[in-house]
Amino acid sequence: MTRRRRGVLRTVREDLAAARRGDPAARGDLENAVVYSGLHAIWAYRIAHRLWIARDLPGSRFAARVVAQTARALTGIEIHPGARIGRRFFIDHGMGVVIGETAVVGDDVLVFHGVTLGGRGGAHGPGAKRHPTVGDRVVLGAGSSLIGAITVGDDSVVGANTVVTKDVPAGSVVTGVAGTARPRSGGEGVPTL
Repeated sequence: MTRRRRGVLRTVREDLAAARRGDPAARGDLENAVVYSGLHAIWAYRIAHRLWIARDLPGSRFAARVVAQTARALTGIEIHPGARIGRRFFIDHGMGVVIGETAVVGDDVLVFHGVTLGGRGGAHGPGAKRHPTVGDRVVLGAGSSLIGAITVGDDSVVGANTVVTKDVPAGSVVTGVAGTARPRSGGEGVPTL
């Protein structure tokens, strides 16, 4: 067996083990491999990412985007092929997850549905960091949004529907919405009929 094939099989086994660990309802590896959209999305991402970084292969970035968009259409999970995602990453009930191009995700991260690792516009060009960096062993609750070039430290938990716009120290629990209130100005946000 070739070294590369052993690496792929090891990665698949690790991903299946992450699904068992992350989802108490997981019944078995065969069923998980066939029906878990989070696994399908991460496997498609791994293929797309390989194509994305294969600069010596003409058209590889286009092919990477095609793989990523096909996976998005099939799973409801959008992972840019340029993102960097670690080992044993698991998306549980993945519908609506979005991971941007410059996002970096560590090992053993658990993500629930509706999570966004989004950019904050402004930074353009090669090497411009626009998306979050998530450490190892982080849990991102359903509907949470991490916006901008922030860092979430290792062993942290981001609560459901939390909006994170600033760095989170390692070993933290972060909850709430970062929005601030201000008075409305004449007719702002009121639909016209």
